[in-house]
Amino acid sequence: MNHGSSNTQANKLTGQEVAKHNNAEDCWVIIHGRAYDVTEFLPEHPGGPKIILKYAGKDGTEQYEPIHPPDTLDKYLDKSKHLGEVDMNTVEKEEKEEDPEEIERQERIQRMPILEQCYNLMDFEAVARRVMKKTAWAYYSSGADDEMTMRENHSAFHKIWFRPRILQDVENIDTSTTMLGSKVSIPFYVTATALGKLGNPEGEVVLTRGARKHNVIQMIPTLASCSFDEIVDAKEGDQVQWLQLYVNKNRDITKRIVEHAESRGCKGLFITVDAPQLGRREKDMRSKFSDVGSNVQDTGGDNVDRSQGAARAISSFIDPALSWKDIPWFKSITKMPIILKGVQRVEDVIRAVSVGCDGVVLSNHGGRQLDFARSGVEVLAEVMPELRRLGLQDKIEVYIDGGIRRATDIIKALCLGAKGVGIGRPFLFAMSAYGLPGVDRAMQLLKDEMEMNMRLIGCNTIDQLGPEFVDTRGLSMHSTGVPSDTLALDAYDPLAGPREKARL
Repeated sequence: MNHGSSNTQANKLTGQEVAKHNNAEDCWVIIHGRAYDVTEFLPEHPGGPKIILKYAGKDGTEQYEPIHPPDTLDKYLDKSKHLGEVDMNTVEKEEKEEDPEEIERQERIQRMPILEQCYNLMDFEAVARRVMKKTAWAYYSSGADDEMTMRENHSAFHKIWFRPRILQDVENIDTSTTMLGSKVSIPFYVTATALGKLGNPEGEVVLTRGARKHNVIQMIPTLASCSFDEIVDAKEGDQVQWLQLYVNKNRDITKRIVEHAESRGCKGLFITVDAPQLGRREKDMRSKFSDVGSNVQDTGGDNVDRSQGAARAISSFIDPALSWKDIPWFKSITKMPIILKGVQRVEDVIRAVSVGCDGVVLSNHGGRQLDFARSGVEVLAEVMPELRRLGLQDKIEVYIDGGIRRATDIIKALCLGAKGVGIGRPFLFAMSAYGLPGVDRAMQLLKDEMEMNMRLIGCNTIDQLGPEFVDTRGLSMHSTGVPSDTLALDAYDPLAGPREKARL
């Protein structure tokens, strides 16, 4: 394609030239100051063609940025369609009407409580709710259908009570342990959550830095906003990372992802097994995220209804045919430990042992998939006695995630036999509200709580924790209807920002 006549100084395209290509038959877009011909790509875009056409002939960077890893265009758009730099001074700036909702949000950001006023993980959520963009909050906070499972994940921990022992020498507390052979300072990991840039422009690398500082493991998501390599490049020294994998219908792509992760030093492969189809997160759908999509992976251009919220737009590549028969193939392509993420019953844990998996995560996807799936901690209380009865407790490492908000929740899971727990949303909310200092404080709060509660239960080290320290008789009672726990919804003293304090 010869653009000679239309180029300005230094062979840059002009905004006027790009603006001519503004329809489905001839569609150019500007991203980060460069023009791309996406005409042929329109039907393949996982988010559907509508959102791209909205920016045909224009600059779409602002909409593109939070959803797509930076290497997306290099990966999925043929080099011949990369048209070169645009002289951005010649691009018409869109007259944006000031959105009253956005003005109000900016005012709320000004009145935010200072970081030191956050004393627990629920505080970060309360702040994030007030200062995040509505669509981002809807995506992060939503659960499936009536959100029963999402609430139960948290409230299940309230049904487990401690049986502390007294008069132990608890001067020195050591919360360190190993997870899949890696030494960590505390038994939680940052679990995989999609689209980090919705909450913070830097995205998942913020979590990488926080995890490094506290010597905890980060699980890298398939659907991250940062590219996989960016997240790995952000680690330091011998920092440990795991990979969460959504299995692509195209096994060659899956194989490439797994081999690349192993070559970059990932120490665990967590295959998501609870998402053959993504659940309906209605809050996300209502927030009019309908036309947002992502090219996180190549999807082969299927015709999926795109009015289903961000989650569904970005996940059409996931293979619903994935089955137990695929596990030997995964074992043949990698030496990384293989962990099934999203196991929800004891029979499947036993089967995971028999096919040679190294671990399971008892998880219901943060309450985002099947509503009325039981909480990970309840399943754990059922799984571990059965594994011990069969003598299989040392054959597999068992993790849980979902609803963990306090160090007491972590301790309860460890007492019941978990090797560690995954925490997702609280770190996203801390990052969305306060960036890296927020993530740092959230992790430190958990460490401080952990040390205090280990003392109070009468244990010095993680290996001393066992089922004799907990009373789980209340676990079989499932809560429905209005959540009984209002503490998470309203702190005793509402958080007040500096200006509000002055008015009191």
